[in-house]
Amino acid sequence: MTAKTRSSETAPPAAARRRATRLRKEIERHRRLYYVENSPEIADTDFDALERELRELENRYPTLMASDSPTATVGGEPAAGLAAVRHRLPMLSLENTYSEDEAREWQARLYRALEISGEESLAYVTELKIDGLSISLIYEQGELRQGLTRGDGRVGEVVTSNIRTVRSIPQRIEGAPERLEVRGEIFFPLSEFRRLNEQRQEAGLAPFANPRNAAAGSIRLIDPRQTANRRLDGFIYQVVEARGADFERHSSILEKMRNWGFPVNPHGGRCASLEEALEFCRNWQQRRNELDYEIDGVVLKLDDLDLQEEAGATAKSPRWAMAYKFPSEQVETRVRDIRVQVGRTGALTPVAELQPVELGGTTIARATLHNEEEVRRKDVRVGDAVIVEKGGEVIPKVVRVLEKERPRGTAPFRMPEQCPVCGSDIFRAQGEVVSRCTGASCPAKLRESVLHFASRRALDIEGLGEALVDQLMEKKRVIDLADLYGLDRDGLASLDRMGQKSAENLLRQIDKSRRLPLHRLLFGLGIRFVGERTAQQIGRRFGTLDRLQEATQEELEEVEDVGPRVAASVHAFFAQSSNQKLIDRLRSARLNFTEPQAGVPPASGPFAGKTFVLTGILDGFTRDEAVELIRTRGGRVSGSVSRKTDYVLAGATPGSKAKKAREMGVALVSERDFRKMLGES
Repeated sequence: MTAKTRSSETAPPAAARRRATRLRKEIERHRRLYYVENSPEIADTDFDALERELRELENRYPTLMASDSPTATVGGEPAAGLAAVRHRLPMLSLENTYSEDEAREWQARLYRALEISGEESLAYVTELKIDGLSISLIYEQGELRQGLTRGDGRVGEVVTSNIRTVRSIPQRIEGAPERLEVRGEIFFPLSEFRRLNEQRQEAGLAPFANPRNAAAGSIRLIDPRQTANRRLDGFIYQVVEARGADFERHSSILEKMRNWGFPVNPHGGRCASLEEALEFCRNWQQRRNELDYEIDGVVLKLDDLDLQEEAGATAKSPRWAMAYKFPSEQVETRVRDIRVQVGRTGALTPVAELQPVELGGTTIARATLHNEEEVRRKDVRVGDAVIVEKGGEVIPKVVRVLEKERPRGTAPFRMPEQCPVCGSDIFRAQGEVVSRCTGASCPAKLRESVLHFASRRALDIEGLGEALVDQLMEKKRVIDLADLYGLDRDGLASLDRMGQKSAENLLRQIDKSRRLPLHRLLFGLGIRFVGERTAQQIGRRFGTLDRLQEATQEELEEVEDVGPRVAASVHAFFAQSSNQKLIDRLRSARLNFTEPQAGVPPASGPFAGKTFVLTGILDGFTRDEAVELIRTRGGRVSGSVSRKTDYVLAGATPGSKAKKAREMGVALVSERDFRKMLGES
């Protein structure tokens, strides 16, 4: 090895460092979109290519490898709003292969890990790879006790109540071990997915993008009754712990799970060699459209459990299993036009109008372009010949442009600066790729805005349901939120299924809403990122809506639970002229613009007057538990580090907040230090 080679290993070029940093950020962003927000922007093959490039850079220049590199981690962080629990054993992801040659290379690595001859033949179990949401189920004394999502692979979200609504998942197992943990996949049957989207479109709601995202979002809903209405299904494919049971082969585990009553996929089985397993893959790549659920490949696992244990795992994946991924279905067509749609949250989505083409058994005439950055990255233009892919999506996506076939005179696409529906300003939050309409009374947003405004936790206008809102909008009785306070008895009584008594009851509810505190109004206005608790904190901090409207972004960031992103969104909302007119009309309607508890001094306690910021994964507490411990002792919790931060509580794998704390000289507190501060040993 030359000195030059040794030097390149310890001191990577600046270009390699910059590329690795950019790849890490891009991979983490796409992971969050996939695992947490359930809105992926790129195909699995593109995502895997990013990971592969980063892994190659880290292998070439070992000093580039970081402990929190996405090549050594699994998925996205747990979603907000759900309790978090650490998995007893990590939920690892699988190594992906995209060709038979790659599958044979994987087997060669497996043989080397097991130190066996390539002439020997290993038996595998093949399982269809369901495109859904990974879950872990824990049974004690035969009863389902807990259901968890994958989360980041180490910590998952508790979704037990929602799992109980999946009819194929048994609530009780007869003859099961004292403690049993199994893992599987929750998915949306395609027939149910189509039914749900038809209902949403009839109700004026945007259809879900694809079955996987819809399943992931459904299993995380706060209200299990909503999850039950989604009619999800599931398959179980692994036993993690079976106290008192003894198995020698994975195939016998699958058979035992069937006997226990778990839903085990009927397709697949034991293959005597890799070639036999690859023949199974070829068969189902051709037959996958026969199923009533989405599959994106086949999983191959060593059948012998002793060999599985001997092969072990990397930090991210087991060596004894891999996913053979199918290529997505693609077709060539041409872009006729690019239109911008406005969703119920004000999100602007560019959509390509296509020359109709057959794809996956259906006629495709539109394809999502996701957002402005995605259009710019692919440089999609009107008139372009494009490759369109349908990976289970209702609105397929443009994979790439065939630039050699581009007509002369085409112009790059530009997002509008004003909403194409109402003309309000467009706002794009820092760090986000989605632009949004800021107009509170935008017709594209109005229906959902009214329903949210009238919901129980907002203005609590009982009786103002979907059917009535639809009538009020159809007859132009409600054009913005303030119009609710101009409704009269006779006008309401003339609507279908109303009458004088129903009209009077509704008007009493509307009048009652005028007296609710300011934070209920703030939540009801539907300001981006402002949830119930954040609205309470803002209301208490400023006391009146007039004072809040005058607040600078810096003043907003001083509020507990309000970081730069939330502050920018609130500031932009009140700076919008159409929203100012709405506030004036609500003032004329005599709504309460004050918060009764404004100015209440902070609670006393050892943390009184102290501000904490949390980062990383805590071992002994969930994040919610740590926040509650701080607040009950008089402290406050902020979402961002500033000069007013007293402590940053840093768990395992802390993020950029810890780095910023060091740069600003803010005290970093370990979990052990935090326990001492709480008075624990």
